[in-house]
Amino acid sequence: MQHDGFQPVTTVLVAGGGHLMDENDIRGFIAEVKQGTLSRRSFIQAMGAVGIAAPLASQILLWNDVAMADATLAYKPTKAGGGGPLRMLVWQAPTLLNPHFALGTKDQVASRVFFEPLAGWDREGNLIPCLAAEVPTKANGGLSADGTSVIWKLKQGVKWHDGKPFTADDVVFTWAYAADLATAAYTTGSYQNITVEKIDDYTVKVIFKAPTPFWADPFVGSVGQILPKHHFADYAGAKSRDAPGNLKPVGTGPYKFVEFKPGDLVRAERNPDYHVKNQPYFDTFEIKGGGDAVSAARAVLQTGEYDYAWNLLVEDEILKRMEAGGKGKVEFTTAGGVEFMILNTTDPWTEVDGERSNAKTKHPTLSDPAVRRAINLLIDRDGIQKFIYGRAAVATASFVNQPTQFKSPKLAYEFNIDKANKILDVAGWKMGADGIREKDGKKLKYVFQTSTNAPRQKTQAIVKQACQKAGIEIELKSVTASVFFSSDVGNPDTYSKFYCDMEMYNTTMPQPDPERFLNQCVSWEIASKDNKWLGRNVSRWSDPEADKAYKAAQQELDPVKRAALLIKVNEIFCEADVFLPLLSRYIVGGAVNNLMTDISGWDVTTWNLGSWYRS
Repeated sequence: MQHDGFQPVTTVLVAGGGHLMDENDIRGFIAEVKQGTLSRRSFIQAMGAVGIAAPLASQILLWNDVAMADATLAYKPTKAGGGGPLRMLVWQAPTLLNPHFALGTKDQVASRVFFEPLAGWDREGNLIPCLAAEVPTKANGGLSADGTSVIWKLKQGVKWHDGKPFTADDVVFTWAYAADLATAAYTTGSYQNITVEKIDDYTVKVIFKAPTPFWADPFVGSVGQILPKHHFADYAGAKSRDAPGNLKPVGTGPYKFVEFKPGDLVRAERNPDYHVKNQPYFDTFEIKGGGDAVSAARAVLQTGEYDYAWNLLVEDEILKRMEAGGKGKVEFTTAGGVEFMILNTTDPWTEVDGERSNAKTKHPTLSDPAVRRAINLLIDRDGIQKFIYGRAAVATASFVNQPTQFKSPKLAYEFNIDKANKILDVAGWKMGADGIREKDGKKLKYVFQTSTNAPRQKTQAIVKQACQKAGIEIELKSVTASVFFSSDVGNPDTYSKFYCDMEMYNTTMPQPDPERFLNQCVSWEIASKDNKWLGRNVSRWSDPEADKAYKAAQQELDPVKRAALLIKVNEIFCEADVFLPLLSRYIVGGAVNNLMTDISGWDVTTWNLGSWYRS
């Protein structure tokens, strides 16, 4: 294994053009960047031309001790405050403010207003320090050459919102809190297999059990937010849900907590002791929840009543009409999110050990691969993209689509009703007198759920119509988004409970690497009653080969070999027709014309909220 310059990159074949770039070529480019004769941007463009996406190109530079770039938004204000109110609409209303329980993106967006990680990801895939004093590199002693440890130096002088100092003790505590299975944290997967040591009050060392190519996971981005030990120490483990800080956060972020009405409103005020000079610009910040994506778009693009609308899952034709009013603009950001369906191979209608969709059970009909294959052929992805999503998405058969070097080259989709019928015929599913196929007394009748939202209901209708033509009856169910995406253990309608036959939603990839994203495919992350349904594998399906490839990828320092292993995990789930990817989605937001935002497809919307201002 080589470690003398950068993680070895073997010869790269360009996806479209057939040009070759080998390790020596890449080393030459790196040397030019170090000498100052080639800009970072030019290097990243050169890598892009041979199929190496920007986030991986940034990681190659980092491994070779070329410092990360500054944040992508040039901040103009010369003093903090004075900007008045900033009002955001998050129509899927936040229900909690602890980032380690934030299973839904809406709760991650709200939590990130108050809590911060050691570093976050900008839109180019650069690692930007936040509570860290600098990004670890080999040159500054932060990265070990063998990939088994990282040393983080912390910013000094940072205060929690109650005035107490932020120190290494808070970082070590956050690791222990999230790693404790009794805490049942959504982020447990990032902290379980590491050890964190305090070197001094402002230095911590993260030790991995094996060489770890993607070391920038614990304490980074949406899973990395640091909790104050003095507020949460008494509420670790089994008492985790009782902490007052879950609803009244005390963080280090640009805004301090004022008020929270779960499912409705978050109010905050400028943090006068914020650790970033001249930030934040706005005096107050508000997140308003409820309503729907269309009304949120209207309130920004047409009336200007709000400044920013998150996640505009609205038909593109409607957005274009609203933009024509001239008050606001729609912003599209490249991201790793995918709109997809899951077919339930467990039994959602029979209770075992106090839960339905128990991993020990089998679905009466969807456990048949032929049925799953037929349903995949009954999805008109091109029609869904063209007539519903427009500029906001691209049809896909791959669960992972960005960065592009992690996308499977062999997965392809097809819309073919005749072929679906033939597959079902061969598999022995006979058409009944009522037009519904059956075998051994079991009918192909399903409940298909998603969140309440016009594009999703229209997508459901398209799938239902095609399924009818193949003798499959679909009952459509829509659940209020704030319920569907909540982590409420008492609610049967959450997407992670999966108490139905099939469901559809968008899953985001909040870092420019799919390792954590793909833990939705591993057996040890299966959602269950035992982990309060916070396990990332909502499908409950698993495959020993996927587990094996995933574990190998976690230790493979050669980025080309590692990408191949992660692609294999993706392919196993897609080729089994358990994951039915529909669309590779952009992040779509709406902003009033004079609002300067900094949105990253690799972190949550509010990752750099302190830098937002009016032009």
